[in-house]
Amino acid sequence: MTEIHRRQALAGLAGLLCTPVFGPARAQGGAYPSKLVRVLVGYSPGGAVDIVARAVSQQIAGGLGQQVIVENKPGGGTNIAIKTLLDSPPDGHTLMLAANALAANVSLYQPAPFDLQRDITPIAQVGRVPVVLAANAQAGIGSLKALIAKLKAEPGSINYGTPGNGSTPHLAIELFARAAGVQLTHVPYKGGSQAMNDVVAGHVQLVAVNALEVQAHVKTGRLKVLAALSAQRSPIFPDAPTIAESGFPGFEASVWYGLVGPAGVPPAVVARLHQEVQKALGTAEVRERLTAAGGEVTPGSTAMFAALLASEKQRYEKLIREARIQPD
Repeated sequence: MTEIHRRQALAGLAGLLCTPVFGPARAQGGAYPSKLVRVLVGYSPGGAVDIVARAVSQQIAGGLGQQVIVENKPGGGTNIAIKTLLDSPPDGHTLMLAANALAANVSLYQPAPFDLQRDITPIAQVGRVPVVLAANAQAGIGSLKALIAKLKAEPGSINYGTPGNGSTPHLAIELFARAAGVQLTHVPYKGGSQAMNDVVAGHVQLVAVNALEVQAHVKTGRLKVLAALSAQRSPIFPDAPTIAESGFPGFEASVWYGLVGPAGVPPAVVARLHQEVQKALGTAEVRERLTAAGGEVTPGSTAMFAALLASEKQRYEKLIREARIQPD
């Protein structure tokens, strides 16, 4: 979630004022929604999270019968957007399209800025983007097997760039390193574009990113994809094996997106929003936007999304504690 995504900005979201499809939910004594709905994004416009948020918001606006706008609040590792969410009334009119950082930040920042279980209302997972491990083509790393062998023989001899300490790419590669029993050298940057530029230039050897971001560099021969960190192979690089296929069963480090609210959103409002999101995920428009961002839609229940948040929090908590990861 991410700081690892640099997509071309979409056109501004136009509100759709249509007749609601479903019976009215109730929020604070009135029908829901009773006014404009905000969807917060903790990243700048034009990134993958922003693209997904705008695509979903445009679709759910019709069913809700209200304008749904995306409001970008970048900074603080998404904590600025999260604080805005938590300071908002729990009436379903302020939501957030969150990513992995939501589950990581409670352990990454001390004291914890919020309690994931107490302060957040899960609504629906929206999508997932496979992440690939790519190397500079001149680094002499022809495969994942070769990478692991070199790191076993020379611990720390390979460096990798990320958008910063505690970023999703940083956590993804650290998860891989622990699974493989190897040690790499982390080079944090102030943003994903700087990390990408330096791996292309050969100043660092590895990077973990959305497959779409390295596609052009792979075509020109500057980068080579070693493996997919996600559970499934990337549709963009179907010949690249997954980490799980390469001897580490069960390994997955995808980027995911989901819609959440502050604690206390009425169950009827959660159900209404979940229903509208499921409808949106079934539209060609949303599927195409996610595909264009290198991902896929992930329809499912609110309970499934809540379980994902809980498991990701537990996984990141253990990693951050053991690796002593601190934010920039």
